Amino acid sequence: MPADPRPGVQVFGRKDSRETQKALRFFKERSVPVHFVDVAIRPPAPGELRRFAQRLGPAALVDAGGRRYRELGLGYMRLGDEELLERLAADAGLLRLPLVRFGNAFAAGVAEDTWRAWVRTTA
Repeated sequence: MPADPRPGVQVFGRKDSRETQKALRFFKERSVPVHFVDVAIRPPAPGELRRFAQRLGPAALVDAGGRRYRELGLGYMRLGDEELLERLAADAGLLRLPLVRFGNAFAAGVAEDTWRAWVRTTA
């Protein structure tokens, strides 16, 4: 059986996250191969987070409306990019989920328009 020639996506999220479920459903409905990484079990490696940050900016990776963000009082702090990345690597609860990678393209949060553009390029 030959391998699927279409490139797949890598989704970082949590099984109990509605946003992550939305991303997984989006790609499944379009028959796009998905590699899911549950950040509650295996957080993204610092190098992987760095790749997302280089493309999107560290601030785009933070769930500024999330409970963990408020609990830590990060809204009142001024953090540099490196310090922010360190906090994200140490605490996956701060991530804006899902983090989705398609080859060299990256998205944070629910970004259906971006995902549609990716799917169109593979069709």
